[in-house]
Amino acid sequence: MRIAKHISKIILGMLLVLSCENSQKNKASSKPQIQKEVTAKDILGNKNYQAISYGGYRAKTRDIQPTLNELKEDMKILHAMGIRVLRTYNVQLPHAANVLKAIRELKNEDTNFEMYVMLGAWIDCKNAWTDQVPDHNQESEQNEGEIARAVALTNQYPDIVKIIAVGNEAMVKWAASYYVQPGVILKWVTHLQNLKKLGKLAKDVWITSSDNFASWGGGDSIYHVEDLQKLIKAVDFISMHTYPMHDTHYHPVFWGTDGDNSKSSLEKIDFAMQKAKEYAISQYDSVYKYMKSLGVNKPIHIGETGWASFSNGHYGNTGSKATDEYKEAIYYHHMREWTNNAGMSCFYFEAFDEIWKDARNPGGSENHFGLFTIDGKAKYALWDLVDKGTFKGLSRNGNPITKTYNGNKDSLLLEVQLPPVNGNLLVTH
Repeated sequence: MRIAKHISKIILGMLLVLSCENSQKNKASSKPQIQKEVTAKDILGNKNYQAISYGGYRAKTRDIQPTLNELKEDMKILHAMGIRVLRTYNVQLPHAANVLKAIRELKNEDTNFEMYVMLGAWIDCKNAWTDQVPDHNQESEQNEGEIARAVALTNQYPDIVKIIAVGNEAMVKWAASYYVQPGVILKWVTHLQNLKKLGKLAKDVWITSSDNFASWGGGDSIYHVEDLQKLIKAVDFISMHTYPMHDTHYHPVFWGTDGDNSKSSLEKIDFAMQKAKEYAISQYDSVYKYMKSLGVNKPIHIGETGWASFSNGHYGNTGSKATDEYKEAIYYHHMREWTNNAGMSCFYFEAFDEIWKDARNPGGSENHFGLFTIDGKAKYALWDLVDKGTFKGLSRNGNPITKTYNGNKDSLLLEVQLPPVNGNLLVTH
């Protein structure tokens, strides 16, 4: 009997120890695991930290938010292909906060999982997206709350959020529904920099604004105002957008030819895409030149660039013939090669197709910038990764990651057309 009681005490003690250990593990699972500390300075321009623009929306409306499991699904796919930095666009909707939560949970599940975020805070002018006339000289009353939410999330997830971007194409004047004057962006960038000085935001969080190359002084002199000059001095780096694809329609002499008629159509397309790359580089050079003219020397990274794989409009086969998976793939690899060699980050736009962007027109180019389709097929740019087994065991919406066109390149090429040419494309850099 004494032996039985003694054994019972031992067993009870062991159960109590195990219970305490499990309790501690459960508490720890809700906290970030200790991993190596990196900063924006370590990440940006580091080819081991490839970047991409990300939206996880699968439906025709953002009213249907992706679930936490769907976001985790995407995170695993992107992590497998070497992506380590995501760019999000606003904190008005649950999406960005849920992305951060998904990353946190994945990190807690696997200490080898590593992913960081450039958190976007959306900025509007007064009366943006309403039935009233936008007032581009005043800012929206919503901006203050958007910045506050971005700060709160950055402080909540200091191991994940390394950059805050104030506004997305918020200064470029063709954003007629919502653009603001540079002074508004300057105001909020200065506010965030002051929070860093006051210890209310980590000092190594980098602050920027992500905008079109022209907005950063690389285009029309109409943008060369005093507040832009102050903004360039206030940000930690310039996040610049460049979209040669869009200019295939708007630019009168975009496509170039080397004049060698003995070359095949594919060889001529390859040459044209080389010119598209040079065009993007020329826009970077124009921003760099303007920045240097101000006596400023800061990093410039590509906050957005991309190439749609389909369009039933201006950029498709009834227009400039710019959009197909072949051209998208060439451009993608050109931009990765250029930025990696130049020590720049490229938040390539974008990871997955999103059909809410032009919900009324499924064939609109805005719906087809992804490297993956909605149902998880890898477009031509990523076929080599499928061949390598990079996505083995991963899926999207229950679908394993396979190739578009069933992996048949001949079928893909049937839809590739040679763009019209209007003489040689002239770029300087």
